[in-house]
Amino acid sequence: MPERPPVVVYPPLGTGGRRVTARGQLLGLAYSDQDLEFLRGAGLPGVEDLLDDLAWVKWVGNNAHHYTSG
Repeated sequence: MPERPPVVVYPPLGTGGRRVTARGQLLGLAYSDQDLEFLRGAGLPGVEDLLDDLAWVKWVGNNAHHYTSG
C-alpha cells in the first residue's frame, strides 16, 4: 500500500486561506502558492516543483492552487 503524501492542503476556509499540514502537523495557513514556501522550513526543498506532485502534496477539496471558497 503506497504511503499518503506527506503534505496536505485542506479546502479553503470561509475567510480564505487553506490549512496546510506535513505528516499530520499543522504548518500554517496559506493564502497563495507563494505562502507554501514555509514548507521549505519543514525540509522540503524545491517547493514549487512539489505542489503538483501527488506523491508529495494532496489537495483536499476545491481545485489545487485556489485559496478562496466559492
